[in-house]
Amino acid sequence: MKTIQGPAIFLAQFMGDEAPFNSLDGICKYMADLGYKGIQIPTWDARLIDLEKAAESKTYCDELKGKIGEYGLTITELASHLQGQLVAVHPAYQKMYEGFAPKEVAGNAKATQEWATQQMKWNAKASRNLGISAHPSFSGALLWPYVYPWPQRPAGLVEDAFAELGKRWTPILDVFDECGVDVGYELHPGEDVMDGTSFERFVEACGGHQRAQINYDPSHFVLQALDYLEFIDIYHERICAFHVKDAEFNPTGRQGVYSGYSGWADRAGRFRSLGDGQVDFKAIFSKLSQYDYDGWAVLEWECAIKSSAQGAAEGAPFIAEHIIEVTERAFDDFADAGTDAETNRRILGIG
Repeated sequence: MKTIQGPAIFLAQFMGDEAPFNSLDGICKYMADLGYKGIQIPTWDARLIDLEKAAESKTYCDELKGKIGEYGLTITELASHLQGQLVAVHPAYQKMYEGFAPKEVAGNAKATQEWATQQMKWNAKASRNLGISAHPSFSGALLWPYVYPWPQRPAGLVEDAFAELGKRWTPILDVFDECGVDVGYELHPGEDVMDGTSFERFVEACGGHQRAQINYDPSHFVLQALDYLEFIDIYHERICAFHVKDAEFNPTGRQGVYSGYSGWADRAGRFRSLGDGQVDFKAIFSKLSQYDYDGWAVLEWECAIKSSAQGAAEGAPFIAEHIIEVTERAFDDFADAGTDAETNRRILGIG
């Protein structure tokens, strides 16, 4: 067994216009002072990384690692959720996602997809230059408007959508493979790849591609009423990254999974800061350790109630307390009689 690394934190939800959240140096010092050992960098934020330059220059990447290392921090992964989202967008969502890409491609679906594809390939090369082997992202979605089949979905609609998703992602995954990097898809409602079944469809559409992996985030499974512990048993060989995020699901006589269009604070299912929700993190850390996950435990803060400052401050010690230093010996080694094959046969009465 192997020991999980951490605590680390995803910076996306903490960047802002005010210091210390508006610069790489400021956010690094802030998070290091809270006890974090690693940072996951959103590559759509130019204040944190020049993605194209990182893809092209090993020297730039070495300098970036060195700068972050001065604060006692490691880059755990690069993350491209916004760019990955734009690899596949249903027209119904095109306008809402325009802010994820440069203005020059706004309103042009083909140009947006091409931009996103290039971004993903740069993420692969930048990860390689940084010596990183896992990369969290989103799959995008062509089917999401049809997730609940009423009226009934036309025959072949699901198959055609996943075939197209595989067609778009396979060349990207090939570049990640050339770079020795896994793509950890965050299984998330709003994406076509949202649970185990849809992930299996996606992997099949990508020809069983070994670089199609999972960024495990139990919070999204709580909100779907999915068994997030059994999920690890089933898919542990494909888990390459881990977002430590809490959630709770409290259905009532008025609302359930869909929550009647309520805002986040009023939904039956909502994200919470670590320890405030219903996720059994002791069981999760135990299972991941049992299955030899030795990547990073990365806090993703999204809470409908608590402030980000308090969530970040509480997150580092929470993760540190849950990391299991795995044992290197069996608890009953002291009673080992040092048997051999001949002795074993005598014990069994067959010698």
